[in-house]
Formats: sequence, structure tokens, C-alpha cells
Amino acid sequence: MKGGKRRAPTRTRRTVATVVISTLVAVAMVSGLSMAYFYRHLTGNLTVLEGGAALGDRVEKFDTGGPKEPLNILVMGSDSRDGEGNDIDGLTGGGERSDTTILVHLSADREHAYGISIPRDSMVDRPECLDDNGDQLSPEADNQMWNAAFALGGPACTIRQVEATTGVSVDHFVVVDFNGFKGMVDALGGVEVCIPETWDDPAHDIYLEEGTRKISGKEALNYVRVRYGIGDGTDLGRLKRQQAFVGSMAHQVLSSDTLANPVKVTRFLSAVTDSLAVDEGISNVTRMGKLAYEFRNIGLDRIKFLTVPWMWDPEDPNRVIWAPEAKRVWQKIKRDQPLPARLTGDAISVNTLPGTEEAKPATDGASPKGGGDEDSSESTEPSDESAETESGDGNGSAEEKATPEGTSSDGPSEEEIAELESAGLCV
Repeated sequence: MKGGKRRAPTRTRRTVATVVISTLVAVAMVSGLSMAYFYRHLTGNLTVLEGGAALGDRVEKFDTGGPKEPLNILVMGSDSRDGEGNDIDGLTGGGERSDTTILVHLSADREHAYGISIPRDSMVDRPECLDDNGDQLSPEADNQMWNAAFALGGPACTIRQVEATTGVSVDHFVVVDFNGFKGMVDALGGVEVCIPETWDDPAHDIYLEEGTRKISGKEALNYVRVRYGIGDGTDLGRLKRQQAFVGSMAHQVLSSDTLANPVKVTRFLSAVTDSLAVDEGISNVTRMGKLAYEFRNIGLDRIKFLTVPWMWDPEDPNRVIWAPEAKRVWQKIKRDQPLPARLTGDAISVNTLPGTEEAKPATDGASPKGGGDEDSSESTEPSDESAETESGDGNGSAEEKATPEGTSSDGPSEEEIAELESAGLCV
């Protein structure tokens, strides 16, 4: 493949702020940006990562039977501080782990998109990691932290872990760095956020004043990585803030002030593509442009960001395990079925952001929550075995049809308000 820099995924030192590619996907789906511009100017900016033998045996993709296929794009983050522009707090030399992982699912009918965050503290059974020749780098291991896979085998091992634990096939993957994130936000002239109270974390050189305003550069980077002393202080709260930032950035890019300004658009796209490291399947920006065009008519209200259902690990209060509802989420994604409201009750929609007047989180009053809530949908949803029978035709069960995705109440419930507040978000 011509026109791009190349690196092997198991040796990449590209460090990341994962919100960049999540926003790019959302923006591309809605705007259908010029393919000609993509081709002429941006392809050469991309860094191409070769997967090959390091990916090993792959999960078979579910056949939806439709004219188009759904797409699953794995977005990987890293907490490495090495590399130009990434020494943000003097913590270089500590290696790298996947600080954030988001599986972006684009439906075959081009009407729904989900960004599903996977907590880095999730305890899972990891498959073996392979090198570029397909030889073992690290043996499989049980009860391992999610982010260890990236440290051991880079993007390829994380992809293997996703497919092994979810059953969902990964079509493409992307890595992006801290420095590129700052450049992209600066190209937009900043992104508006609502900070409920002043955040001061001197240990990590983070200070953000309360209020609703635009932030850029290092302030924007601090917003998406701050954790300690904010809300409940957990990584789960940080994931929720990152999801809110993605939505706000998409709003900013899609505003008339941005799209009507060729200079802003040019700067934004140059900053994004210069920071991306992608697989060979999307190494030509023309292909990215065609994908954008296919999703040009999707509505902002149909782009949702959520966290895989979780609960505290009974063996370690500092770790989490996936709740029973997680199986239902992955099954729906694998079969390319819209997630019902009970599974997206705490999702952040791009057009209804926390802290805005129109924010009304979707809920049917029975959404699964994390933090050890074991009163889950196990009592109301069919088992995985019965779900296979009921939804084998791809249409879902009668109960799921009765509570369509997008059902909303007159406003956030008390539980949802408490959850947003615990994540350090405005309500």
C-alpha cells in the first residue's frame, strides 16, 4: 500500500487520546466530508499498522443477510508518555497500556452507531499474544486486567482479547496520540464543556476552573484524563467524561461556524489524520471518505456512547468485572441489532449532552447500572440460550420490540442524575 508510513502493531510507540477517532467517526458519519479532499491531502498523513500473523485466528463475522455489512472499529488508547509532545506530566519510561478502549459499531442499515467503552480495570481471561511471525509473545492467562494486553502485545493482542471475550469480530482498528489530540482541539478553536466545580490535581499537574466554557490544548487533554479527586475518583467516571467530550467535539465540528469555514475544516482534518495510526484496510483516505458518505444521513440522536455493563470485582474492590447484561450487549452488537433502552439507559447521545438544557438521557426506567447493582435485567430478559432462539432471525424478541431504542422520559431520573454527578459531569 502506497502513501503511508508503516509500523508493526506490536512495536508501535504511538500514544493516544482515544476520543480523537471516536469523534472523527461520529463526524464522518454525519457530514460526508469531501472524498476528493481526503484523497489529495490527507492520505499521506496516516501511519499504517500491519496486523498480519500477530492477529492469529479470527472470530467469524455474523452474517446479517443484508446488502451491506456492519462495521466494528476498535479504538485503542495508551497511557505511555514517550514520544514527541506526549510527556504531559513527567511520567516517561513507564511503558504503555491501553488507557482507553472503545469499540465503535456502525450498523449495516447505516441508521445506528454505538461507541462502547471497556474499562481498563476490567478483569478478563486474556488469550495468548503473538508476534509478527505468529509466534507466542505471552501465554494466555486468566483473571487479567484489560489494559495488560496492549502492554504485552500492542494493538494486535488487544484485538485478540476483544474477539475472545465478546465474540464480536473487529473489522478495523485505530491508534492516536496525545499530541495529535491537542492539535485537533486547537484547530477547532476549543471545545465547550461544563465543569461543575474547580478540579485541582497537583500530583498530575491538572487544574481546571469550574464553569461552562471552551477549553483547548493541554486543558482539553487534562479534562479527558483527569481522575483523582473528581466525582467518585474512579476510571468509570473518567470514561463517562470522555464520552461527553466526544459528543461536544462532534457538535463543535458539525456547527455552522466550523463547516462553513474552509480554514477550520482543513486544520481539523490535517490534525486528525496526522495523529492517526490505522490498519491497512483503512490506510487509504479515499476509503474513509466513502465510508463517511455512506453514513452522511445518520442523526446525532442515533450516535450513542456507553460503557459495557459492569460491577465491582468481589475479589478486588479496585477492579471491575462485566455484569450479566454485558453478554446481551455483545450479542446485540454481534448480530447488528439495535440496543434496547434497558441497555442504553446511561448512554450519552451526541445530541443530548450532560449539562445542556435539552439533555434528557434515554431510559425506560430499567437501565442496568454499574457499581455492583445486581438487580439486573436477568429477571426480565430471556437467557442467552433463549435469546439465540428468539432473535435468530435478526429481529429481536417481542419484549425488546416493546421497548424500542430511543424511548425517553421527561428528564433524567434521580438515579441518572446521581450517576452523572458521581462522574463529575454537570446535570
